[in-house]
Amino acid sequence: MARLTLNKSTLQAESRKLTNFRRFLPSLELKRQHLRAERNRARDEEVATRQALDESLAHVGERLPMLANREIRLDGLARVAGVEQDRENVVGVWLPRLQAIDVQIRNYSRLARPHWVDRLAITLRECVELEARLRFAERRLEILNQAVRRITQRVNLFEKVLIPRAEGNIHRLRIYLDDAERAAVVRSKVAQKKRGRA
Repeated sequence: MARLTLNKSTLQAESRKLTNFRRFLPSLELKRQHLRAERNRARDEEVATRQALDESLAHVGERLPMLANREIRLDGLARVAGVEQDRENVVGVWLPRLQAIDVQIRNYSRLARPHWVDRLAITLRECVELEARLRFAERRLEILNQAVRRITQRVNLFEKVLIPRAEGNIHRLRIYLDDAERAAVVRSKVAQKKRGRA
């Protein structure tokens, strides 16, 4: 920490700093609240997507018990062919936004496979899409968590370090300048008395 110069110009500079800190703090607090709300929305979306995926996977076992047959090759039946995404700015934080997911079903012989593979392909398409949406929601939530952590650090820096330090410096400067002013008054009175005697 730099040594504080005890004079009136330093007092004015510290007062200006304190005014700026107090002016910026509410906007930082508002940004933190907005990011927290966005993070809560992203968390809800992630939980809902995870729940939908879990339900879809649970229903696959119930609706298609034939999947236990390992003789039928189903590897790579559905895959993500492309993801269309965009970015959005939320209070200065760039977040990915999912536009569309292209899930393709590999061509298979309808005569060589059982009839239930058609229903499985549709369900797999849904599951693959939900899985991709879940990964996207997790990434978005991770970015928002980092942003909230960073803005909270800034708010704490202002609230717990910069503002109290500036207030303490102003308090020290005022005490020093008041003492110096009193000492000057006392010296002038003593000098006046000495002149009066002489």
